[in-house]
Amino acid sequence: MAQPDEPHPPVVPSCPPPSKICDVVRSERPRSCCGMAMAGFRTAKYQLPEWHRRNAGVCYQALTAGEQAERGRAEAKHLVKHAAASAQRAQEYSKATLGQRLQDVHFWRMELQKEVMELDAETSLLAAQKLRLERALDATEVPYAVAVDNLECRERRQPPDLVVDEVERQLMKEADLIRDIRDLLKRTIIQAATQIRSNRIQKENCELDWSDKVETYHIDDKCLSYCTDSTNVQSHPSSVKFEENASTPKSWAQFSHDNISRAEQEKLASVQLRSLINSIIHDASEDLRMQRAAVNEAFDTHCRELDDAKLRLEQHLQQILKDIGDEEANIANLKKAIRDKEAYLKVAQTRLYDRSFRPNVELCRDEPQFRLVNEVEELTVFVEALKRKLMESEQNLKNLEETRMKLEKEIAVKANSIFIDREKCMGNRVRYPVDLEVASYKQ
Repeated sequence: MAQPDEPHPPVVPSCPPPSKICDVVRSERPRSCCGMAMAGFRTAKYQLPEWHRRNAGVCYQALTAGEQAERGRAEAKHLVKHAAASAQRAQEYSKATLGQRLQDVHFWRMELQKEVMELDAETSLLAAQKLRLERALDATEVPYAVAVDNLECRERRQPPDLVVDEVERQLMKEADLIRDIRDLLKRTIIQAATQIRSNRIQKENCELDWSDKVETYHIDDKCLSYCTDSTNVQSHPSSVKFEENASTPKSWAQFSHDNISRAEQEKLASVQLRSLINSIIHDASEDLRMQRAAVNEAFDTHCRELDDAKLRLEQHLQQILKDIGDEEANIANLKKAIRDKEAYLKVAQTRLYDRSFRPNVELCRDEPQFRLVNEVEELTVFVEALKRKLMESEQNLKNLEETRMKLEKEIAVKANSIFIDREKCMGNRVRYPVDLEVASYKQ
């Protein structure tokens, strides 16, 4: 800014030295010729040339003083006019610079205000995403509890069904997947909380800068309104100085630029984190949905296999029960046949015994005797054969009974496995949330 012209000091013209009208050489005065009687009238008087010179000197001094005063008035008038114009120019220039400064302050104030509003809105969106993460984390508690409960329920299966089958492998995979998802959600929640804190810190920095800009704008606007007619202006001689901690226009603008730049960086990081949260929730929901479908399919397949195995065992049990009935009837027939043959054997043996008492020559080896002996031998062979067959049939019946017990136990084991898998496990999986992403929006 050009400095106003400095007022020139008034030029005082040099006055010629006045005539020495008062310097009368007493010795040059004519001596009085009247003697001592006229001495009192002559001593204090001037000569006529002296009187003229004195009058001329007074007039010259008056003329010189008038001219000098006139020059001083002209110079003062010029100085007043020049000072007024310079002061007006200086004030207008200062007013223009204040106006420009107000525009600069207003620009950065609006930029900071815009950044504060955008950062506040972004923080609100990120807080909503953080709430989604927390709800999604809460929603994983039920699937994890269901998976753990399924594993614990299946531990109550009875041998030989207590096997590491495809269902157990899928359940273990599901439990591990949910644990990994929960860990990821917890880490992301911490990251979101940290980003929210950073957003709020930078928002506070921008708000402080904005507040300073608002206060500065009001101060400069008030300064812009001052004029020579203002009633609230007064002298402040000590204010004409530069503060040691004052900033430069470059550092002043750079400070707000840095605040806005950092706010933009935090806002960009927040936007990227929100996108990451959406991806995490979506991917976790898809993974859980696919794993849930895989577990349910494994359960369905295993339950069908159990139903088929139980059906085959029941069919075998029905056949075994029929065989047991037939075997019991066979044993009864064998026992009856043995009793019948023993009756015939008793008759033949009694005949032989009674004929052994024939007297003398009548004790003859006749044809009836041979026939009775053959009959006893034949009946004895048949009875022994029947007894062996009875023992064999009784062993078969015992084996059939043991098989029946095994089949009944296996059927009970299969029924228990079916109850655990279908009623307990699959019934409990009805509580499984349909979609983790949908659950993250629920209140």
